[in-house]
Amino acid sequence: MTHAHATGTTRRRCIGIVAAVSAAAAAPGLLHRAEAGAVTPPVTTWQGVALGADAQLRIVHPDRKLAEQLVQQAVAEVQRLEQVFSLYRDDSALVRLNDAGILRDAPGDLTRLLATTLQFCAATGGAFDPTVQPLWELYASAIGAGRPIPRGRSLQAVLARVDWRDVHLDGGDIRLGRPGMRLTLNGIAQGYITDRVTDALRDAGLDHVLVDMGEVRALAPPQAKPWRVGLAGDDEARTPLETLALRAGAVSTSSGSGTVLDARSGLNHIFDPRTGLSATRWRSVSVQAASATTADALSTAFCLMDAQAIRRVAAREDARVWALAHGASGLRRLA
Repeated sequence: MTHAHATGTTRRRCIGIVAAVSAAAAAPGLLHRAEAGAVTPPVTTWQGVALGADAQLRIVHPDRKLAEQLVQQAVAEVQRLEQVFSLYRDDSALVRLNDAGILRDAPGDLTRLLATTLQFCAATGGAFDPTVQPLWELYASAIGAGRPIPRGRSLQAVLARVDWRDVHLDGGDIRLGRPGMRLTLNGIAQGYITDRVTDALRDAGLDHVLVDMGEVRALAPPQAKPWRVGLAGDDEARTPLETLALRAGAVSTSSGSGTVLDARSGLNHIFDPRTGLSATRWRSVSVQAASATTADALSTAFCLMDAQAIRRVAAREDARVWALAHGASGLRRLA
């Protein structure tokens, strides 16, 4: 989970999308090298910026013109959804909602994702909460101005604006029930966009797909080898501590070390909506689920939850969970 306009240390992300038709995808290695004696279809590549990160999209397809069309469609879809969910575009639907406190006839993607978000809020007992954006703004403002980390009354005043239960959906209308309440969907929107791009490529006939937008979603046909996806810890190099064979589904890892606002206090970007403080329970949490939307939301929420609570939610969501505990060198399987 990240927020716009970070004032602390934000690790540089690289978004990658690799997709192929099954005839070109007998093994993931075909996306990188030709098998002996095999004829590898051409690779169409796009490089640019998406979701505020360096991005690369590669499509392996015998029809280069069609591949170029698919590249442009995928890029256009990411840009369209950024226009809905972004916190750093003044004209995005989410910014307009935050500024006015109400948005009528909101884009369908926003109402759908917000409805899903509120379901995860309820499922996690409020650990997942999109109304924490005022906390980010409070801390970012103080740190940017060189002031002490807010505590006491100033923190409590902002916490009074944080409560997912006061976000109201009525058909296509969205209303924020408290003055100064503001939303961030950065703990789930990357997963949602990952799912949309993956589904679009699948619907176009590509059945061997790996989309990595911070959250990973994979598709692999029966005749292909599964994708290998590493679960990283919280070190700067993001060294994989375990590797999964992924044929279908998604993986997301969340860690407070992903965006550190203040190194001295350990303040990071994953806020506990009950206390206003940062996540410290786990160094990192990885979730495997059917969709990137689910994996993204749960990995964020689980950073704030104990093992027993994680297991309860994971069982309902049919998710697998790994956590890196303080003082540990390896991941612990929780569910």
